[in-house]
Amino acid sequence: MPNKNSIQICLFLILTWSLISCGRSTTLIEECKRVIETDKAFSDYSQEHGMAESFYKYASPKAVMLRDNSYPIIGNENIKALLSSTEKTNHILTWEPQYADVSSSRDMAYTYGYYKYITPDSTYRGCYVSIWKKDMHDQWKFVFDAGSSGLGKEKSE
Repeated sequence: MPNKNSIQICLFLILTWSLISCGRSTTLIEECKRVIETDKAFSDYSQEHGMAESFYKYASPKAVMLRDNSYPIIGNENIKALLSSTEKTNHILTWEPQYADVSSSRDMAYTYGYYKYITPDSTYRGCYVSIWKKDMHDQWKFVFDAGSSGLGKEKSE
């Protein structure tokens, strides 16, 4: 039969482990919310300032972007240059993150969701995924971004 001290020690260890686990879960949940908020702010910035400026602002200096019919675009300067050369002032790209997950170390994350690309005569819809990493200032920056354009096209009215 276990003595009173060993039962107390076990209960103390169980309680301590539970509190540590709960603290981690809450922090991960909060960090997931933070990365989703960052992704939403990224979309809002795209709508207000254009794709080139928003991708430059939210990309890591070594970010990689994949697009249809293109080699990988590497680096935030190259991403901005490509988007600046193809961007039209009357085209708007927005998106809505649907899910985020954060690593247990809380320094890497990913989001995915749906995007909408609006032109004067059509609206294109697709899916995207972004991989995020915290920079030295504890800010989320995307290190990888890819989209697929398979959800259809609608004529603007």
